[in-house]
Amino acid sequence: MSSTRRDVAFARELRRRQTDAESLLWRHLRSTQLGARFRRQHPIARYVIDFYCDEARLAIEVDGGGHAELEQLRYDRMRTELLDRIGVKLLRFWNTDVLGNVDGVLETILKEVLRRR
Repeated sequence: MSSTRRDVAFARELRRRQTDAESLLWRHLRSTQLGARFRRQHPIARYVIDFYCDEARLAIEVDGGGHAELEQLRYDRMRTELLDRIGVKLLRFWNTDVLGNVDGVLETILKEVLRRR
């Protein structure tokens, strides 16, 4: 599914406004540090994914507290189901997990990348 110009512009804006947790995780994912190439704020389907590895068809979302609210939970569930239907695995991490245990988060991501190759 292709991206529209609006999707690309929105992704660029998100890259400029990334959270502390996204910034920290990106420092570890960039430049194939886990042996796979990740993109940040990557449009896929009709969504913009925080981090995406095409080789492993792996999407990563870093969520703040707003993702615990009922309406956001419904939206996130629909997003996960759509990505699953097109063969993309989605991993979700809380901001606090990335900031407090980035090594554990990276280990989980690496295991999934290796499993999906």
